[in-house]
Amino acid sequence: MCFGFNAPAALKRSLEQKEVGRRGFLTGAAALGATIGLAGMGVAPAIAAPTGRRPVPPGLISIQMYTLRSIMNGEGVDQTLAALADYGYTKIELAGFYGRTAEQLRGTLDSLGITPSSSHSGMSASPAALETKLADALTLGQSYINVPYLVSSNGDDWRRWADQMNEEAAAAAAVGLKYGYHNHAHEFTTDLGGGLTPWDVFTSRLDPSLVHLEVDLYWAVTGGVGVGAKDPIQFAIDTIAQAPQETLQYHVKDRDLSGDFADLGTGAIDFSRIFSAHRPKEFVVENDSPDVTPLQTAEVGFNYLRKLRF
Repeated sequence: MCFGFNAPAALKRSLEQKEVGRRGFLTGAAALGATIGLAGMGVAPAIAAPTGRRPVPPGLISIQMYTLRSIMNGEGVDQTLAALADYGYTKIELAGFYGRTAEQLRGTLDSLGITPSSSHSGMSASPAALETKLADALTLGQSYINVPYLVSSNGDDWRRWADQMNEEAAAAAAVGLKYGYHNHAHEFTTDLGGGLTPWDVFTSRLDPSLVHLEVDLYWAVTGGVGVGAKDPIQFAIDTIAQAPQETLQYHVKDRDLSGDFADLGTGAIDFSRIFSAHRPKEFVVENDSPDVTPLQTAEVGFNYLRKLRF
């Protein structure tokens, strides 16, 4: 999630409109537990045993700064960024500029050895706004720009948004930037009519040569739970494999058996299984509601990805 959008509310609305009842939702939740052998056992989930030898390289680990939003103000901006550098982060994904210009923020990050490789920013309201967004991204040294959130139960909205994203992505590509879309769960659960979903519209209409996917694994698994998938983790894997667009980035965000956000390694998602099926170019740590403190979430997330084998 980014910029305060209410993704859980969007999911709830889509399930209500689709008449997916409590039984279907709980069936998927039980399946998620069963995939790691915990359903009905009454025990806390544990980190999955390593299934391979490959680690996540430190240079591919980032963090979505929305995770740290509560401490990204005043002097806390410099202190937080310095702490991230100490933990080993060399990349971050921006969610705003924290009261600074792109040039000022670039100077701070350069001094810490951190690159803002990606950002979340909405679609542009005008050509001038798009030009500014692209110029700021180039100033900051970004590789990626991602649209963080869209919601509607009207199929025409999703078609219009896809067309605009293709246009913006073409402009981004012309200056060397990659343009993507970040999912939540309602893209999979909203019925636009006749069983058509926003995900169906986007994956059929977004130009694969221009637009990539930033798959939020928490929300993809939650989408699987929402539609009653027998294996929500496999649902996420299939979602990635079947999309014409390439998944270049993951939001690596854990989910406990109750459906709440969790720090990495304390929830039920078997990330090694997902990473084995598809390896992206960037692994972005996120927790919308940090378990203890935002900085602890950041440190736990980096260390978890470095220790995980797949």
